[in-house]
Amino acid sequence: MSADTATPSASRPAPRPRAKHAPRTPWVLMYHSVAEFTDPAEDPYGITVTPTALEEQLLWLRSRGLRGVSVAELRAARAAGHGAGLVGLTFDDGYTDFLSGALPLLRRYECTATVFVLPGRLGTDNVWDPLGPRKPLLTAEDVRRIAAAGQEIGSHGLLHQDLTTAPDDVLEQELSGSREALREITGTAPAGFCYPYGTVDRRVVEAARAAGYAYAVAIDPGRLGGAYAMPRTHVSQADGAARLRVKRLRHRARYLLGAAS
Repeated sequence: MSADTATPSASRPAPRPRAKHAPRTPWVLMYHSVAEFTDPAEDPYGITVTPTALEEQLLWLRSRGLRGVSVAELRAARAAGHGAGLVGLTFDDGYTDFLSGALPLLRRYECTATVFVLPGRLGTDNVWDPLGPRKPLLTAEDVRRIAAAGQEIGSHGLLHQDLTTAPDDVLEQELSGSREALREITGTAPAGFCYPYGTVDRRVVEAARAAGYAYAVAIDPGRLGGAYAMPRTHVSQADGAARLRVKRLRHRARYLLGAAS
């Protein structure tokens, strides 16, 4: 389906009845870059999905009575007791292609997302990925455009460093310094933080809390899971309906009795 021909007013299937027991930990999907590519060598880290694949994944969510939203919107809805049909959508690193590859589809399907950006690398590229092709990163003006479009802006730190190995002064700068830098760009201090590489330990969790964030996301935080280490499900180009269904079932089974966020 073309993004140019789909319309927001297209009829939606009725939401499926909510399961008697739902996971206490929300399902949050993790994306990175949304761009065209044909050769797997162009994506050695598995961080790129094509716009066509993203559209099919958003349509799959719709077919299940689900809608993708930013983490802030998801948390607010769950706190109010009506977040059952919502799934978190996150885009790490702040690639420029979010504007062309993802944002038009999010608008078309009435979704929102959280974009975690690196204010210390605005306008540069993904230098931390030595094997992958260079992908340009958002500029400050791009970040303002995304915020003005109703998407949530979160921090990914300043420079994309593993915070579990960072000295205390670097850790504070990556957390508090990046938050202040984004406040200067958008006029609002970000509520959310995304740990680079998904790595986290208790010291980093406590530092994120102390820096004033309302929540933080990881990948698989184990016993640290909670509001400051929310687990996420990586979504790849290969994730069609069958794989997404398995990933959703796996999340529900794993977090049925998980910590509330």
